[in-house]
Order: sequence, then C-alpha cells, then structure tokens
Amino acid sequence: MFRLFQRHGSLLVSLLFVGGMTFIFAWLLEQQNNPNRANVVRVLENGGREVVLERNRAGHYVASGEINGHGVQFFLDTGATHVSIPARVADAIGLDRGAEMIARTANGSVVVYATRLDSIRLGHIVMENVPASINPGMGGEDILLGMSFLGELDMLQRDETLRLRVPVD
Repeated sequence: MFRLFQRHGSLLVSLLFVGGMTFIFAWLLEQQNNPNRANVVRVLENGGREVVLERNRAGHYVASGEINGHGVQFFLDTGATHVSIPARVADAIGLDRGAEMIARTANGSVVVYATRLDSIRLGHIVMENVPASINPGMGGEDILLGMSFLGELDMLQRDETLRLRVPVD
C-alpha cells in the first residue's frame, strides 16, 4: 500500500487539489448568480414582513424559494404577468396542466398552460393559490416570479437591493 502511494501519491494529491478547486469555483460562480440563497428577512414593527434581496453580478434579482414545498430558484420578472414555470420543473413538482393559453413574451407568442400553485414561499413571505403558467418552451430551471406574486407586495428598489414587503392594512 505504501509503495502504491509512493508511486501514485503525487497524482492522488493533484486530483484532490483539482477536485477541491473545482468545487470552490463552482460555489463562487453560484454565489455570483444567486447572492440571495439565505434571504434576509425582517419582521417590521407593525407586524409586517420584509425580504431584502441583492442584485446578482448581471444586475438581476435571483432568489431561492419554494413552490408547493419544493425548493426552486426564482428570477424576479416584473414584466411577466404570471409566475412562469419551465415544463420540466412543473413535471418534477407535479403541477397539473390546465387550459392552453397564448402568452406574449419578449421572444414572441408561445403556448403555455394555466395552473395554480398551492403555495409560493420567498423567505418568510408565503402566498397561497397563486395563478401561474407552465411554459414547455422555457429552458433551464429558473422560475420567472411574475406579477401574480410580486403584484401583491410593496416593492422598493434602491442601489443594489430590492425590498419586498407584505402590505399591512
């Protein structure tokens, strides 16, 4: 065993080093894409809740959250009417495809399917029975968090942060 390590020890050390560096760089890239893995949540004096998000390196707001208890990554999109979910993610979550609809996107008109989400969680902000659409032409894993969710919140964008607040009556 010792002779084997003497012969191949430097190769083993090199492989461990390269593997460790790959892991570190992958983690750093993910942090740049989604700096909001641990959402900053505050409970306000009036009992309201607020989530504070940082822009990512590309200038977008990306955050981790949940749909129906399943962990997902949201891409906040105030230009989207509904929460829009790639078909592959919708299938993994077990969402039902409802009526076929036409959605007008930046890339033209596409066929989507209506659905309702039992719940969406972003930090401590939870909404139930949220209208959404399943988009078979949408690639990737990111959920477009549109106005069917965001429109229920107060939003304040300053500098590199976005504050999402549940309105208190």
